[in-house]
Amino acid sequence: MDVVTTRAGLRRLPLRAAAFVVLTCTAIFGISGWREWSSRDALLKSAEAEMANLARSLTQHAEDSLDLLDSGVVGVVSRLEMDGTDPATIGKLRNLLQARKKAIERIHSLAIIDDKGNWLTSAGAIATTLNDDEFFRHHQLSPKREAYIGHPVRNLLDGEWVITLSRRFNRQDGSFGGVVLATISASYLANFYRQFEIGRNSSVSLVHGDGLIIARNPDNAKYVGRSVADKPLFRDPALQGPGGAYHFMSPLDGVERVSFYKRSGRFPLVLLATVEKEELLAPWRADAISRMLFVLALVMLIAVIGAVLVKQLQRGQRMAAALEEKEAHFRLLAEGSSDMVTRIGLDECIRYVSPSALRVVGWRASQLIGAPALAGVNPDDLPQLRAIVQAMKRGEREEARVTYRSRHREKSEIWLESSMRVTRGVDGEIDGVVAILRDITEQKNLESRLETLAIEDSLTGLANRRRFDECLAEEWARAYRNRSSLGLLMIDVDHFKSYNDEYGHPAGDACLRLVAKILATEAHRVSDLAARYGGEEFAMLLPNTDAAGCARIGERLRQAIREAGLVHASNPSSGIVTASVGGATCRPALERTAGTSSLIESADRALYAAKQSGRDRLVMSGDVLNLLPKASGQ
Repeated sequence: MDVVTTRAGLRRLPLRAAAFVVLTCTAIFGISGWREWSSRDALLKSAEAEMANLARSLTQHAEDSLDLLDSGVVGVVSRLEMDGTDPATIGKLRNLLQARKKAIERIHSLAIIDDKGNWLTSAGAIATTLNDDEFFRHHQLSPKREAYIGHPVRNLLDGEWVITLSRRFNRQDGSFGGVVLATISASYLANFYRQFEIGRNSSVSLVHGDGLIIARNPDNAKYVGRSVADKPLFRDPALQGPGGAYHFMSPLDGVERVSFYKRSGRFPLVLLATVEKEELLAPWRADAISRMLFVLALVMLIAVIGAVLVKQLQRGQRMAAALEEKEAHFRLLAEGSSDMVTRIGLDECIRYVSPSALRVVGWRASQLIGAPALAGVNPDDLPQLRAIVQAMKRGEREEARVTYRSRHREKSEIWLESSMRVTRGVDGEIDGVVAILRDITEQKNLESRLETLAIEDSLTGLANRRRFDECLAEEWARAYRNRSSLGLLMIDVDHFKSYNDEYGHPAGDACLRLVAKILATEAHRVSDLAARYGGEEFAMLLPNTDAAGCARIGERLRQAIREAGLVHASNPSSGIVTASVGGATCRPALERTAGTSSLIESADRALYAAKQSGRDRLVMSGDVLNLLPKASGQ
């Protein structure tokens, strides 16, 4: 009976072995397929995240570009509503528009249009050459004063597609006076997007809210002005949120794409950043095929060996497990192979460095082995980085991402982004840290340049109008809370147009820079703000300053500009450059019906009174009523 039972068991052994082999092979194939599919999903998610960051950055650039245009348009609208559209004012504004067009690369053209649609003046390739004046009809019919972003239109003079930003200005009786128009060229935006190419067939498109393409890289000239309003991005309710991932077949070139769209919260703009799905998945597909072929070969080997001997099958399984472990370590070191991969021991010395170290930090891998991992880190960033490493060595953190400055062998200093993860030995104890480093210096420099452009006047280095408006609102709120005073000085260079006419625009720019330098010198306190308000007009915001203090500072400014002694033959009163100064103060907590605009208006009236009463003088808002009759000869 025992013999029969034993033989039955032996007969069933091949069947059991075969069943075990089939189950094992099926499991291996299933796990490998699931892992490859997960790797594919992770790759797509990574691409979506990269597209999202790019879309947000470029949406911010588009908004900042329109804000830059709008700040200039607001200044022109203010001058037109204050001084009217007489030839002298238009002449001054023509010079201002040309100077602004020349100073700011992204501005394609600037223009002033009267209430009949006649073009009073312009700077850049514009005149009566736009193939659509929809923006003019909008302002003519609507009393709204905010900026209007028009459809992309073609400039018939130079063939350029442009996006328009316009504001309405009114006459003194409140009726429609005309339109101030500024445009950005689609080719400028496309050229800017070109530097963000992340793949051979990637694309970046800026689309108007109604579906017209404003700019696209690549093939901007081919697609700008084309409507995609009938596509799911504008018709599918699920895609009407502020932003999100979007996989689609492109209607422009028939390519399946992975993308991220971002809708501007302030302007009718949609930014779509895409990469070709086939190009994105090609490296993964090639690697997946190689790995699956390897798995197939391994399964066949296991099947052959399993049919002969279960013991060898078990040994093969152990080999496969060991191979998977080696593959996991290899994958950990190979992630981001274009970046610098390092392995750091518990003594904080480098144990392994990938060859890309030469590109990232300028040192060969052999020169870094055994060196302290934190050598070269900027002293200001060193405590934070050392604390993170110590926490990971103690097991308090499994992974971390940190940005810091470090010394480069050939450059003075670079910015690095480091992704770190602890590693463990066979016994589960922490035996070191793996760090993947990426050079993000160019990204940091770009962020710094964009921040500077947003708040600084490019000619004088002072705060621009946008920064002035923000600070005025902040200081007004602070003065209201603290029940303190807020002072404002408005400074205008006397006879500046005649100075420009006689000495030329370069000399005029130098004159403005000199005045700006004097204002910056007089802004002694951290809270004081000197700004270029527009053209030859400057402003100085003086928190916690009463009328007497405001007058003292204004007189010092006026005297300093006069003592600079810059020759101005067309200034009949002195023969040198002088300035008129208007000042005003307010206590927001006591004047609850007032606002920031009332403070500006008071300072403007004081400035007007200073100019009317002979220029080269300071007038405070409280003295305006006494001076205006004298200025008019009464």
